[in-house]
Amino acid sequence: MPDLTTIAARSTDDVDLTDPTAVSQTRVIAEQLLDTGASRSVLQDLARDPDVGIDVRVATKLAESRRLVDALPDPLPRVQVQFAMWGEHRRLRPRAPDNPAGEDSLRVKLDQLGWLLDDRGLDWRLVAVDDGSPDDDASVAREMAHMHPLGERVVVAELADAIPTDEGPLAGLGDVDASRKGGAMVLGAQLALDDGMDAAVLTDADNSVDLGQLGLLLAPFVAGVPVVVGDRKHPDAVLRKAEARWGPGIVVLRHMQRMVGRALFSRGLRDTQAAFKLFGRDALVDILAAPSTYGFSFDPDWLYGALASGHEIATTPFAFVDSFAESASLTQGPMTTWQSLLVGLTASARSRGADHDEDMAALVSDHASVADLERIVARAPAVLAQADPARLGDPELMSVADLRAWIEDLLATEPDDQPGPVAGALPGNP
Repeated sequence: MPDLTTIAARSTDDVDLTDPTAVSQTRVIAEQLLDTGASRSVLQDLARDPDVGIDVRVATKLAESRRLVDALPDPLPRVQVQFAMWGEHRRLRPRAPDNPAGEDSLRVKLDQLGWLLDDRGLDWRLVAVDDGSPDDDASVAREMAHMHPLGERVVVAELADAIPTDEGPLAGLGDVDASRKGGAMVLGAQLALDDGMDAAVLTDADNSVDLGQLGLLLAPFVAGVPVVVGDRKHPDAVLRKAEARWGPGIVVLRHMQRMVGRALFSRGLRDTQAAFKLFGRDALVDILAAPSTYGFSFDPDWLYGALASGHEIATTPFAFVDSFAESASLTQGPMTTWQSLLVGLTASARSRGADHDEDMAALVSDHASVADLERIVARAPAVLAQADPARLGDPELMSVADLRAWIEDLLATEPDDQPGPVAGALPGNP
């Protein structure tokens, strides 16, 4: 049995953790870590060590999660894990010469959840919701589930089958094309409530989040916290970002986002878009009573709804590895994603009665067209470009009036004088 020193020495950063083979290897490493008997603090130190490879660092989170699940007291909750699908047919299929971006992601999720939960006897299921994909992702998901021994735990739903409707949380969504992930997630959560699940866990269709970490969410929930949110910005998080970046003006969009969303960011909810969140049944009932958006900003809308109903929200660090080759945001357009996020965040703050900067909300309303955002993301005022990222959203760093003046001056210049958005820019963590 290898000791910690040997495990660390064998670690590597030269590994693609969206590849199913590499994903399974991290579980092997996690079991080796557990066999050493290393304490939680020792594993945390290992995860923080910059000289330790990403495979072992991710494995520390799996090991901690497994310990937490093994220690859960009875009665155990019934848990649904759900994700939305739009243009995910290639990632759902295995990697092959004619499908280089394949992740076999649905079957990998089943492997991860089975490894963590089945020995403990916890009742769980995996729900995949087609958000109106033009590629019939639902059929691909059913095909992949049928090929897995745990496939009976998979439920595949289609948003198009649930709308239009005159009742329930989807009554405000008249057409599947009006959804940007949020509609699919609302449907998944409603299915969880209808079927008596105790909690719904939100994740993405790719392999960016190893669901073997689910214990990091379950332990606080079982201890009484109704909403638990993963935090990639925590010092103890393990994060590998994609190398491609937005244009320099991404700091402008984040400054806008955090001023509008100050009710969340002021509470330490710094990673509102992380695809690793747990909502307990009571919180879901309150959230789904009046969802204000079906777009990409459904995450902060749900958090606003939970806070407005008095639900406590806890955060936990976790491991996240970028998976971007088949991102729907790239297909639909990076600024389309940001437009939906900013406009939806503003609408949610207003409709939920959350504390927010109304002047910044007005600025978002005036300049959140895709055309304007594409111009804005290509530039950045020096005060934001040089700022500590933790200060973005602070009006003393740059006021709404100053930012409005900068934006309107920028947009008044000839478009040909402006560089375009960074090629291949990604929807990174806002």
